[in-house]
Amino acid sequence: MIETSERFEEQPLEPATQEAPGPAAGSTGNDLGSTPPATPAPAPDAVRSPGVEAAIERGAARLEAAAAERARMRAMRFDTIAVHGLYSMAEALANQGSINEPAYLSPAQHFATSDEMEAALAYLAPSWTYSRIANPTLGYLEETLALLEGYGYEGGVSATVTASGMAAVMMATSPFLSMDPGVGGDRPRPNLVASARCYGGTFMLFSRYAAERGIEIRWVRDPLDLAAWEAAVDDWTRVVFGEMPSNPGLGVFDIAGVAAIAHGSGAPLVVDSTIATPALMRPLEHGADIVVQSLSKAMGGSGMTIAGAVIARHDIPSHIGPDDLRANFAQHVKLLPLRDLGPGLSPFSALMVMNDLRTLRGRVDHWSGNAMTVARWLEADPRVTEVRYPGLPSFPGHLESARYMTLVDGDSTGNVAPRFGHLMSFRVAGGPAATRAAFDRLQLIWRATDLGRVKSIATIPAISTHQQQGETGRELADIPEDLVRLSIGGEHPDDLIADLDRALGATG
Repeated sequence: MIETSERFEEQPLEPATQEAPGPAAGSTGNDLGSTPPATPAPAPDAVRSPGVEAAIERGAARLEAAAAERARMRAMRFDTIAVHGLYSMAEALANQGSINEPAYLSPAQHFATSDEMEAALAYLAPSWTYSRIANPTLGYLEETLALLEGYGYEGGVSATVTASGMAAVMMATSPFLSMDPGVGGDRPRPNLVASARCYGGTFMLFSRYAAERGIEIRWVRDPLDLAAWEAAVDDWTRVVFGEMPSNPGLGVFDIAGVAAIAHGSGAPLVVDSTIATPALMRPLEHGADIVVQSLSKAMGGSGMTIAGAVIARHDIPSHIGPDDLRANFAQHVKLLPLRDLGPGLSPFSALMVMNDLRTLRGRVDHWSGNAMTVARWLEADPRVTEVRYPGLPSFPGHLESARYMTLVDGDSTGNVAPRFGHLMSFRVAGGPAATRAAFDRLQLIWRATDLGRVKSIATIPAISTHQQQGETGRELADIPEDLVRLSIGGEHPDDLIADLDRALGATG
C-alpha cells in the first residue's frame, strides 16, 4: 500500500545456504583525506603554470600509491580490514611511528607553495585543505568504511563521513531532490519513495522535503510487499529509500527486488543498514546504490560519539545531477554538498569510531547471540503480547532476514552463520499504562533514546524517537503506544532476562 505525504501536512515539522562472501578486487576510489578531481576541471586548453603542473603530477603519484595499498587491503579478510584499514606501516613511519591513526585536529592544512594550494583547491591534486571538506583522520575512517561495505562487491566504492546519522540521510537523499524549473501544471512533481517503517528522524526529514521543497513523499506501508514498491515508483521517482532492519519495528524488505524496481525507473536505491552493520549485511552486494550508516550505533558501539556515513558504489543511476554525481556519489557529496552545507565530522569523533570498528564483527556476533536468547524468552512469556525480532520464525520478515543477514566470513568454523542483530521490540500485555510501568521498573537496562551500544538500552518509541511524527504517522509506521524498543548489548543474557522479568512482574 502507498501513502503520500499530503496525509501528514497537519503534523508539526519540528525536530523530533551459500558460502560466506570473501573479499573482492576493485577500487574504493578515496584517497586519505584527499580531494581528488571531481568537480569540473579547467578546460583542456587552460594555461597552468609549470609549478601547478608539477603539483598535479606529484598528486597523481600519491593517488597511485594509495590505490595500490587499497588493492592490497581488499585481498584481506573482513576482520583484518576492520583492524588496519588503509593505515599502513609506511603511514605510521610518516607519523612518528604511531601504530594508531593520528588525530589531525587542525582545521586547515599548510601548503608548501602557492602552486600546491592552487592545484589542491581546484580539486586537481589530493589534499585535505580544510576539515569541513576533508581531513586525514576522517580519510582513514572513510577508507575503512568503503572497504567494509564493499567487502564481497566487485565494483568501486567510496565513503564520506558526516557529523551524524541524520546528516548522512540528508546527504544521501537531498542531492536528488531539487525541483525542476517549470514543474507544475501538467508536469508531475518529483517524488521520493520510502518505507514508512523508518527512524522517526528520517520520517520527519522526508516530511520536511514535502513541506519545504514540494517533493511528493510516497510511503510504502508494508516494505515486504514488492507490488507496493512497484506501484509507487515511476519515471518521476528521484530516489527510493528503505531501512533494514528498521528502527524500531524491525521492518525488512527484499533489497534485490526493490533495487530492480528502482533501477527500472532510473532511480537509485538508498538503504539505511545501521542496525545490521556490514558485519551482517552489505546492501551494495544485492543491488543497492548507496548505504547510510549511523556510526553512533553498533559501528561505534562504545557509545562515545555521534557520527554518520554515506557509502556508495560507483556509477549509480540518477535522473538529476552532473556526471560526477553518478560516477562517484560519495566523493561528489564530500566536495560539493557537504562542503557547502557544513555537516562535517570532528576528527576526534572519527578516531573514536575507528577504535570501535576494529572489533565490529566479534561484537555484533556476541550481541546477536544475546538478543536471540532474550527474544526467545520474551516470546514465551505470557506478559508479552508480541515480539519483533528478525531471528524468530514467527517474525513476518524472518525468511527475508535470513536471506540477507549472515555473519560475514561465517562462524568460527567458516560455516554460514545467520545472525539477526542486537535490536528488537516487544509489546507489553495490559496496554500503554502497563508498558510505562514495566519500563519504569527496569534496573539494569538503561532508559534512553540511543541504541547499538555495549550497554543495553530500552525506550518507548511513541513517546520518544517517534513522538514528533504524530499519531497518524505512527499508525502508518506501525508503532503502537505499548511498543518497547530494546537494544541488547554485551551483558550476560541471564542478567538481562532477570531485569525484564522483574520489570514485567506486575503486568498481564
